Amino acid sequence: MTKPLLEASGLVRRFGGVVALDHVELAAMPDEIVGLIGPNGSGKTTFFNVVTGIYGADEGRIIFDGNDITRSSSRAVYHAGISRTFQRSRLSLPLSIFDNIMIGNHKRLTQGIWFNLMRRASFKDEFEANYRAACGLVEVFEPKLVKRMFEPVAGLPMIDRRRIEICRALISQPKLLLLDEPSAGMTHEETKALMDDILLIRGRNPGLTIIIVEHEMGVIERITDRCVVLNFGRKIAEGPYRQVAGDRQVQEAYLGVA
Repeated sequence: MTKPLLEASGLVRRFGGVVALDHVELAAMPDEIVGLIGPNGSGKTTFFNVVTGIYGADEGRIIFDGNDITRSSSRAVYHAGISRTFQRSRLSLPLSIFDNIMIGNHKRLTQGIWFNLMRRASFKDEFEANYRAACGLVEVFEPKLVKRMFEPVAGLPMIDRRRIEICRALISQPKLLLLDEPSAGMTHEETKALMDDILLIRGRNPGLTIIIVEHEMGVIERITDRCVVLNFGRKIAEGPYRQVAGDRQVQEAYLGVA
């Protein structure tokens, strides 16, 4: 029987008297897209922050790929094979597309300055390999951007900036990709195009697991295999989208049904 790639059990995170995560249970299988949904303040981003080591868990355990990462640092979590994007863009706008993507690949950039100065041929080989990898990712999202790899991202529209952020998360070849509201700030048409990209990436990366936080329910229905619903830090429902969308507790908490 296939084991979960990620398994959070009894996860608790407190901020003073506020319980942001209240004994949350969540598992994600290899090659699965899980939608993490709920109203604002329900604990979705906090869950991502605890999994990636930005916040520590007050209680509970996080098992990733068979290893306990509950107390791991963000760096250790990244090296274990978890990458993420954020609600707000974390791109460095003056830097080029290529430079922004390579920020996400620092675990593979092992050569120091003296090596790069003295071993120019090796440095060139590494640069060319990284450039090909970055171009390969960008081409999946928007082939036209491949010709602009050394242009600043400041000149890109929002959808292309989001694409570059996802490429930056993918360049390290993670086993688990956490997407925190990737369509934020985009139009309906842009959102649809980005979801097409995500599905394409999934198809080209067998075994890649994705957990996506998203407020647009059409997105969740279209691309997820299963949904987990949080409200006030507690899991209130889990299952296929149509099942959780029909849950009265979910409707009251998230869909605005009185």
